[in-house]
Amino acid sequence: MYECFEVTIDDNIAHIRLIRPEKRNSITTEFWEELPEIVAAIDNNSKARVIVISSTGPHFCAGLDISSFGSAGEKKPSGQKEKTQRNAAFYHNVLHLQNSFSCLETARIPVIACIQGGAIGGGVDLAVACDMRYATEDAFLTIQETNIGMTADVGTFPRLVKLIPEGFVREMAYTGRRVDSNEAHRIGLVNAVYPDQATMLEEVMKVARQIASKAPLAVYGCKKMINYARDHSTADGLDYIAIWNASMFKPEEIFEAMSANAENRQGEFASLPKIKGP
Repeated sequence: MYECFEVTIDDNIAHIRLIRPEKRNSITTEFWEELPEIVAAIDNNSKARVIVISSTGPHFCAGLDISSFGSAGEKKPSGQKEKTQRNAAFYHNVLHLQNSFSCLETARIPVIACIQGGAIGGGVDLAVACDMRYATEDAFLTIQETNIGMTADVGTFPRLVKLIPEGFVREMAYTGRRVDSNEAHRIGLVNAVYPDQATMLEEVMKVARQIASKAPLAVYGCKKMINYARDHSTADGLDYIAIWNASMFKPEEIFEAMSANAENRQGEFASLPKIKGP
């Protein structure tokens, strides 16, 4: 169904796999279109309560496919008017590409990235847009854009500076060096490191099952509050959570959660409402 991804849903867990290992799961034009489509289909239709993103082959994602760049022989704009039009088109195209990763952040359900091998260039953009990141011992992350003479522009910097100390962000950005999984864990960029991909997926699925067992509205509220608090003052965050609970507070789900814990059983909670399209 998709050129770049395979999607399975089981026990309220959606598993999105990158499936172009022969191309190191590099990002193509189809990738940009398919990912937000997949996430919207899952989230808008309440098909799952958590998303796990993993990959195939030696690398998680090698960044932008070179074929996505314009042809080296492409005609250059001849006049100022044509140049302005081209620059405006480039600006809006970048915004479109940014949205392909921002959909992971704006989705109502948590998204977990499982990184094996390299998360390179756009692979870093993909990883940092997720709620949590886990990695294998052979994994590494690198802001490759610096090494090819450009500035990362689809989400790395606005998100990375909120995840790790600024000094590490600057070092990664200015040098373009590889940050291995153990260093990434030490600075808080990944939650845990595992010896191999099979072990990582097994352990991450345990985390996903824990998330999926909770009340979806409560988890959605957690994600909403964390994202809001990240981008606003403490005072604004406190006010927002008060407004949220005033409108979203569900005593019946609290009672069900407490009863389920007391009875040592899975809670039975309502799914998030489906979102109707335009």
